[in-house]
Amino acid sequence: MTVTVLEVPTTPFAGQKPGTSGLRKKVGVFRQPHYLENFVQAVFDSLDGFQGQTLVVGGDGRFHNREAVQTILKMAAANGFGRVLVGRDGLLSTPAASCVIRAHKAFGGIILSASHNPGGPEGDFGIKYNIGAGGPAPEKITDAIFAATASLSRYRTLENAPEVDLGRIGETDLGGMRVVVIDPVADYAALMETLFDMEAIRRLFRDGFTMCFDAMHAVTGPYAHAILEGRLGAPAGTVINGTPLEDFGGGHPDPNLTYAKDLADLMMGDRAPDFGAASDGDGDRNMILGRGVFVNPSDSLAVLAANAELIPGYRGRMTGVARSMPTSRAVDRVAAKRGWECHETPTGWKFFGTLLDAGRATLCGEESFGTGSDHVREKDGLWAVLAWLNIIAARAQTVRQILADHWGNYGRTFYSRHDHEGLDAAKAEALMADLRAAPLLGQTLGGRKVALHDDFAYTDPIDGSTSQGQGIRIEFEDGARIVVRLSGTGTEGATLRLYLERFEPDPAAHDQDAQVALADLIATIRDLTRLKDRFGSEDPTVIT
Repeated sequence: MTVTVLEVPTTPFAGQKPGTSGLRKKVGVFRQPHYLENFVQAVFDSLDGFQGQTLVVGGDGRFHNREAVQTILKMAAANGFGRVLVGRDGLLSTPAASCVIRAHKAFGGIILSASHNPGGPEGDFGIKYNIGAGGPAPEKITDAIFAATASLSRYRTLENAPEVDLGRIGETDLGGMRVVVIDPVADYAALMETLFDMEAIRRLFRDGFTMCFDAMHAVTGPYAHAILEGRLGAPAGTVINGTPLEDFGGGHPDPNLTYAKDLADLMMGDRAPDFGAASDGDGDRNMILGRGVFVNPSDSLAVLAANAELIPGYRGRMTGVARSMPTSRAVDRVAAKRGWECHETPTGWKFFGTLLDAGRATLCGEESFGTGSDHVREKDGLWAVLAWLNIIAARAQTVRQILADHWGNYGRTFYSRHDHEGLDAAKAEALMADLRAAPLLGQTLGGRKVALHDDFAYTDPIDGSTSQGQGIRIEFEDGARIVVRLSGTGTEGATLRLYLERFEPDPAAHDQDAQVALADLIATIRDLTRLKDRFGSEDPTVIT
């Protein structure tokens, strides 16, 4: 039968608004007839100049990934793309997708992922569009996509087109468009070779250094096997849970002390290896641990910045750093000491893109276990692991020693995030409204005087775009800080995030548990929010 372009009549679906990381819904929502197709067509309708150009497609391998890839390939051909690069088996980690877009000068890419959210038939699914620079679409594009979803009356696809064999590397024709199935690891691994002292890391492993990397049955497994155990010579078995599964093995692929508990227990036990790390569903987040010590993500960003000169790809290249607003100000102190620019942005990696493109930042990070640099335009879990390995090899110190030295030089910022998941959305919004309206400035809370109380707003210093309502800040005269936000990454209920930090310059006080050091701030925010009265419990779901 002849393959032809088919225009399928459709009607809009409500609520197809991309959040900070694209559109995320339950799998059952995406499997509705026309739902995915409508959103993909809205993406294409919002773009200009892609006729004959290259599109990159891939995802984290969660349930419905393969079917969605086939749908997107047919629609890309029907809408006029000339070539699509797709990862073998439909797999591409989010940072690898950014790498492929940049390496092949693609017009853009579609990434299928709900990041750290659970997978499987009853789990979550997600989709987002990345621009030609490799990063998530800025708000002007996501706003246009959302507008297009509200007025869509048809979508284009191919009729009588065969499915593409995603398991075989090679090229095929699909309705006049070339589909190239690529090794999902190759471009990314080649990029890592240009950044790090790989031979120094190889020597580390040859000398008996031990490590456990938990891929959480997610997309990073093939990358970690190829790079850590393959190119770097880490012993077989260094990578655990390294086979991507559609339901992530029934786990929650979020690399933190709650959902990567087995790794955390191992690293705190008597038989801990020298180094532990984990990555999430789509490979853009990381958790770092040493023997007997957890590295707070905000501290990780600060340590990487302070030691960037030890990494060949960043030696002499550091121009500035950027962090999301809720991330602790530990990296600010590094930037101040080194004379670098330091930028505070809203949560969402897309806000780092203009700074990276303009050369105003080299490293950037978020407290939600995301760290990265200007090598791609996404946060990158395995990159952060390799950066830590490079620093460990260069300094010949343990993780604990590196942290202690860093705090000795810059002071310690005690920091923690308390997540309250699955809350009633209306009650959570009411809490945020009450906090915005409360006359807190100048008040004394928990023995501290409030010096700043606002709802964070941001003006991009490069393109002048503005973002409002990015999180409530309560800063005290002694420098301590509380931040309250509603997360935009979940698909069910609301997630309330409470961020607490205070600076401690005295080295004699550095070696204490963060929850103990922050106990008075925890009590202050509980009194202020009345979580138990509002939601029936004040106990966090996750503490990091």
